[in-house]
Amino acid sequence: MDIVQKILDLLQYNPKEPLLFTTGLFLFLFLFVSLGYFALRKKLTARLVFVTLFSYYFYYKSSGVYFGLLALVTLSDWLIGKRLRTSSNTPAPTARRRLWLLLSLVIDLGLLAYFKYTNFFAGMIASAIGENFQPWDIFLPAGISFFTFKSISYTVDVYRGKMQPVDSLLDYAFYVSFFPVLLAGPIVRATDFISQIRKPLHISRQMFAFGVYLIIIGVFKKMVISDYISVNFVSRVFDNPTLFSGGEILMALYGYSIQLYCDFSGYSDMAIGISALLGFEIPANFNAPYKADSLSDFWRRWHISLSSWIRDYIYISLGGNRKGKVRMYVNQMIAMTLCGLWHGASLNFVLWGTLHGLGVCVHKFFSQTVLHHDRHYHPSGLRRVVAVVLTFHLVTFLWIFFRTPDFQSATLLINQLFTKFDVSLIPAIFAAYKYVFALIGFALLTHWIPDTWQDKIVLGLQKGGVVVCAVALTFVVFLAMQVKSSDIQPFIYLQF
Repeated sequence: MDIVQKILDLLQYNPKEPLLFTTGLFLFLFLFVSLGYFALRKKLTARLVFVTLFSYYFYYKSSGVYFGLLALVTLSDWLIGKRLRTSSNTPAPTARRRLWLLLSLVIDLGLLAYFKYTNFFAGMIASAIGENFQPWDIFLPAGISFFTFKSISYTVDVYRGKMQPVDSLLDYAFYVSFFPVLLAGPIVRATDFISQIRKPLHISRQMFAFGVYLIIIGVFKKMVISDYISVNFVSRVFDNPTLFSGGEILMALYGYSIQLYCDFSGYSDMAIGISALLGFEIPANFNAPYKADSLSDFWRRWHISLSSWIRDYIYISLGGNRKGKVRMYVNQMIAMTLCGLWHGASLNFVLWGTLHGLGVCVHKFFSQTVLHHDRHYHPSGLRRVVAVVLTFHLVTFLWIFFRTPDFQSATLLINQLFTKFDVSLIPAIFAAYKYVFALIGFALLTHWIPDTWQDKIVLGLQKGGVVVCAVALTFVVFLAMQVKSSDIQPFIYLQF
């Protein structure tokens, strides 16, 4: 009976136990999937069906019956993509192609708007007319922001002539649902991924070692650094800011900067690493963002797949910098405000995105217009040190609006930070949370480790083979088990 119950548990959706990379269940299932995947290495269609079915199961374990939305987006955009096909001899009528593209946007953005923003906009309207609004019970499917943006990029790229439509529905379903990047990205473009689907399966020793390395780094970032900092310090302060001094709040802000980075980049590392073990190359999603010397530079390093998506499909579509400087700044503000709204249905997220947009515009104005620097300019020496420190603190301060649920909470936190600050308490804070700050310092320090060190570690794993890779991964998982809390700490970006 126990075995039957365990099988039933595997088949049932439990909202309290989502299937995450950091669970033992996922490790067990991934080993099973890997065996089946390589057993089917010479049977392409069967292998694609096998992984696609597991991807839908993976999504079902996170959102239940709402996996139907994933199927709807996949089928509709695959059919629409075929209507957008172009050729040099018989190009499709422009008006008709625009209507098909519009239909794709209406379906994808309509689903996203309903499930993610209905209560937000309804609440704003009710507030404006003086009515009391009780939010409707609308479930937010995991990863809907990610897979809708992924599918939108496909139809837009087909419309723009950057790629031809995918003829096989199976190939497109495999692309949209590919489980490593399904729930929280990176947002992989069809132009980068589709061409890899039907290549002969070949995973070199270097690719295997690189995948294992990224999984190790991702597990360490998420389960050792991010979760420990959150449970033992950051969440305590943010949940009850009035109980803490300004110094503790400042330290919690530093901690949240590291927690968020390690949580999300840890997920991205694991997703890219798992993809590599399956033979797929996924572009990097983070590039040491706290080394940025401006907000513009920060968004070239943070959540790269989203920032580049915003640039290519919103900023450039609005005109980019092609219609004068004033319009360029307006386009930048619109793009960054929408970026904030993408993160969540809250005025705090809107303000966070707007402030980042304002910061990017101010930097562009002084750097390019006042100082006449090239847009690729980066300061050096002492100027770079100052720029990096200032940018880090500005980004960290703006995380307040990202972390708090509303303006009132953000205002309370800021007031506590600036009015209850006592420098004399700083040594006691460090003594009380020495392990937390040791992890924060370690995370910041690793930002400055040369890339050659990573290459040497990967080379060492490559030379050591499967045995060394397995030992290294086991050690990190064991370490994570020693510091983990009793409750599962979900990835922060799963809510987006």
